Amino acid sequence: MPPKTTGRSSSQTNRKASVTALACAGLALGMIGLAFASVPLYDMFCKATGYDGTPRIGLAPTEVATDDSMVVHFDTNVSSTLPWRFIAETPKIEARLGETKTVFFRVKNTGTTPSTGIATYNVQPGLMGSFFVKIQCFCFNEQTLQPGETMDFPVVFYIDPAVRADSNTAHLQEMTLSYTYFASKNGQPTAALATADGRGAKSNF
Repeated sequence: MPPKTTGRSSSQTNRKASVTALACAGLALGMIGLAFASVPLYDMFCKATGYDGTPRIGLAPTEVATDDSMVVHFDTNVSSTLPWRFIAETPKIEARLGETKTVFFRVKNTGTTPSTGIATYNVQPGLMGSFFVKIQCFCFNEQTLQPGETMDFPVVFYIDPAVRADSNTAHLQEMTLSYTYFASKNGQPTAALATADGRGAKSNF
């Protein structure tokens, strides 16, 4: 005859099943939470370290500017979904390492209705993200322009002299700061996000 199952063993089995179910549910919720948190955490990491060509965000330099310099090119683009004209006041400047520089960018709504845009950015070569430090920038701030309205926005930055101490960047004499404006929804760029090669955006028009 098969052994009889006691009430105690049945209770233990049910308890184990409940614990397992709760553990699985907790794991699933944790993974969902991590997925939602990963984007802002990754963004914070990039801004703090300059990873993936993301310029660092910081305060004014504390060191004296050196005689060494680097040419900074400015690349401006607009998504095909946004009827704006966007251009830097100058295509490039020569900046001494450690010197605070200010460059203005002009945007104009060439459409017939009000529109809201938001700018994303990066630097190339990507290794320069650790040494290009933004003190003030209009990027990731929503801007709403009326038809025909024009606005000027400053970017204040410096290039960390430590760029010459890194064997990967010591030889670099030029870099590019690139911005792309997208139509904005709820404070975020619309679905046509920037890609590494700029697809989905048009240059100045």
